[in-house]
Amino acid sequence: MSTGSPVGSHRVVNPAGALPQAAERLDPDPEIADDEVRIAIERLNLDAASFRQLRTAHGGDGAAVRAEVLDIVQRRGKMHNPVTGSGGMLIGTVDAVGPRSPLGLKVGQKVATLVSLTLTPLRITDGLAAWDGASEQVPAEGHAILFGRSIAAVLPADLPEPVALAVLDVCGAPALVRRVVARRPHAATTVAVLGAAGKSGSLSLAAARDAHAATVLAVVRTEDEAARLRGTGLADRITVADATDPLGLAEAVTAALDGRGADVTVVCVDVPGCEHGAILATATGGTVVFFSMATSFPAAALGAEGLAADVEMLIGNGYVPGHADYALHLVDSHPALAELFTTRVGEPEEAR
Repeated sequence: MSTGSPVGSHRVVNPAGALPQAAERLDPDPEIADDEVRIAIERLNLDAASFRQLRTAHGGDGAAVRAEVLDIVQRRGKMHNPVTGSGGMLIGTVDAVGPRSPLGLKVGQKVATLVSLTLTPLRITDGLAAWDGASEQVPAEGHAILFGRSIAAVLPADLPEPVALAVLDVCGAPALVRRVVARRPHAATTVAVLGAAGKSGSLSLAAARDAHAATVLAVVRTEDEAARLRGTGLADRITVADATDPLGLAEAVTAALDGRGADVTVVCVDVPGCEHGAILATATGGTVVFFSMATSFPAAALGAEGLAADVEMLIGNGYVPGHADYALHLVDSHPALAELFTTRVGEPEEAR
């Protein structure tokens, strides 16, 4: 290939004129353009919403989940779940770098891609034989292609690769939370994180604390999840509530915050139906950050209108400058956070 489009449009098979994320199919040809990078993949990380949907659709049958993931990648040339519209990211070793690539990568480096699998040309060559379909993290062989405007981070040497992958998968969340909280005009900011025991949720707690929020509230689904967070120092208060129950969630948050809504509400729940509760739980003039691929943005926009809710709503797009380094810094600075991630990647999905 000659030099390709920096946004990867030359890899789009159909429809014509689409960018890779919106494309139905990409071309994962291993021959790279002058500005591309080829990664020998070692492990995929399916995003939480996509993995939950696949597991639910197949009743927890790991072999069926594996077969569907293989089918998606073969048909689409990328891992782009047609139901959730989401994908994940991967780690691997750089095995070819085009002479005009601007990414600064070198052959032999272990890297994590910080762009979605929904726009990454991908080919699996081992049939996912080492994966039992029961975990978000997928051992795999094959290759992936990065474009001129892709992003990748060299893996840190001091973290186990599965832990680093789990952190970098959601590294956009804490960076955005820090930015949103830090720009609030007063020092009494309250932050409520829905889904606070998960990957993006626990990092968001740490980021809110780092941005000097006055009160950080962790909202979790079960008492078991609450127990995981107690003693970590990541949250000032913890409450158990169902984020898909709008009235119940709003009542729980306002009760935990002394009768008022949160100034900043961060949605990290990997199931649909949390939009209206998050809006109701947020104070007038506050901000809701939707960092979940299960979010229905029409439901959020129309719900806020119907509730006459004067709140700012942000889509967490997964990229903030410096997001990877910041997420790794948080994990390095909070031993309890590192322990949460280590435990999460080492246990079966049913226990999470």
